[in-house]
Amino acid sequence: MAGEPGERMLGERMRALRIDRGLSQRELARVANVSVGAVQHLESGAGATVRTLMRALDALEAEGWLASLEVPAAAFSPLAAAREERASRRAATRVPRVRRGQSGPAAP
Repeated sequence: MAGEPGERMLGERMRALRIDRGLSQRELARVANVSVGAVQHLESGAGATVRTLMRALDALEAEGWLASLEVPAAAFSPLAAAREERASRRAATRVPRVRRGQSGPAAP
């Protein structure tokens, strides 16, 4: 399963770079000293490690390539999600107050 848009884009570019160098996934894995599965995860955007990325770039002789990328900003903001969760919890726990002498909303 593919990850975030930035990870997928990075994977697509890594695949194109590997193909441009004339290597199969198996050959890249051997030269980079990583598993074929690690190369597949990297290229699919399914969550490769930084170590795998750096080893693959080294094997492809493209260490400077990473600096040329423009990765889109994350669409998910953990801070915004936390704020929304707190607000919805507060709204769910609010109970209308009844003042002394009042029995609540009038029945129709």
